[in-house]
Amino acid sequence: MKRKLWAVVVIIPLTIAIWSGVDQLQSRADGNSVTPGSVEDPVVTKSYVDQKLAELGGSVKPTTPEKDEPSQAGATLEIVMVPVGKVLMAGAGAEIILRNGKAAAYSSDANGISDVTDGVDIANGKAVPANHLVIFPRAGRGIMHASDSKGSLTVMVKGSYEVKDLPSPQ
Repeated sequence: MKRKLWAVVVIIPLTIAIWSGVDQLQSRADGNSVTPGSVEDPVVTKSYVDQKLAELGGSVKPTTPEKDEPSQAGATLEIVMVPVGKVLMAGAGAEIILRNGKAAAYSSDANGISDVTDGVDIANGKAVPANHLVIFPRAGRGIMHASDSKGSLTVMVKGSYEVKDLPSPQ
């Protein structure tokens, strides 16, 4: 009886421990058998890739824009002065920040412009707060002088825009 108990208590757990240890060593060896630069994992050079692409009829071209092409990476902020009686018409996706003066939203339709800072829509003719990021979802919208504005507006603009005469009311 003692012999059976000894076998159960010592030999079976010892066998399980040895078996699991060998299994772990085998799995580690399988994972580390591929060495960088070996036949299983070769080092590939740029000239080799260029050669293979040329054989397939393709080529590698740099993606930097030419001097005449506009950069798509992101426009820079431009400081724009809007004189009294003029309106800054923004292109679709343009962003502005009113820095100086009193401005109102201008829209050729019923929709307004997006004040991202407050998370609200500014309707046509309503005040545009200073130092708020305003985005124009489509063309045909802009900012104009508020009715009580006395001086020119100073605006930071990112994207396309035009400063033109205020359209006459219809």
